[in-house]
Amino acid sequence: MTAWQDYMANKSRRGHTVVGSVQVCKKLYSPQLGNRRDILVYLPPSYAGSGRRYPVLYMHDGQNLFDRATSYAGEWQVDETLEALSREGLEVIVAGVPNMGVQRMAEYNPYDDPHEGPGRGAAYTAFLVETVKPLVDAAFRTLPGPAHTGVLGSSMGGLISLYAGFSRPEVFGLAGAMSPALGPGRPLYAFVEQAPAGPHKVYMDVGTREGAGLEENVHLVGAFSRVYLALVRRMRDLLLRRGYCPGENLRYVEERRAFHHESAWARRLPAALRFLFAA
Repeated sequence: MTAWQDYMANKSRRGHTVVGSVQVCKKLYSPQLGNRRDILVYLPPSYAGSGRRYPVLYMHDGQNLFDRATSYAGEWQVDETLEALSREGLEVIVAGVPNMGVQRMAEYNPYDDPHEGPGRGAAYTAFLVETVKPLVDAAFRTLPGPAHTGVLGSSMGGLISLYAGFSRPEVFGLAGAMSPALGPGRPLYAFVEQAPAGPHKVYMDVGTREGAGLEENVHLVGAFSRVYLALVRRMRDLLLRRGYCPGENLRYVEERRAFHHESAWARRLPAALRFLFAA
């Protein structure tokens, strides 16, 4: 039997920023990918005192979701956000799946890349569907159907979230892509266009200054941002052609002057969650 434990057990509060209840399963093995990683699960405030079942959101880059002490680029503050949203009546279990460092680009890309090598996104999606989700559903009171199961990430995590939603819509009925890195995954356009079905709801956003880290060259950051924005708009237009309706099953957001950074995604997260998990 898989052992879950309190994430903060045997930890000093100093340096850690977790709020609420976060559980961890240590070193879960992925037969699809041949590696191990911890799985983090945030539980809503009412979980311990109720018999309710809850929707579940699967998120990538799990190191950056809950704890500044483990983040390598900033914290999303998912736990703080959901503690606040619970006061509005919105409660969601979040399963955070950490990336594997140098393997991140390959695991989050379903397609081969000339620089990063063979894409392992299909195997990573299978890991979520065949290993992580059954583990979470068995251990916690979830609503396991697609109408209550989402997948969300940013950058390359946004790319793999769109792929997961359109490759496995019978599992992930809700898909969120923040600043999706569509450049390395250009075959996704044809995949989404030809997919026989898609998720019930799609949330997608982008900043108009996505060229984070390129600030030393104003021309380079401007050109990068324009290309990035055009690629995301192209996906938005494709979703509209597929029949997604803004405000109903599609929410698309452009944030002016927002960079490609966890602080921007944390800022946009409450609205994304409200849209995806609204009754």
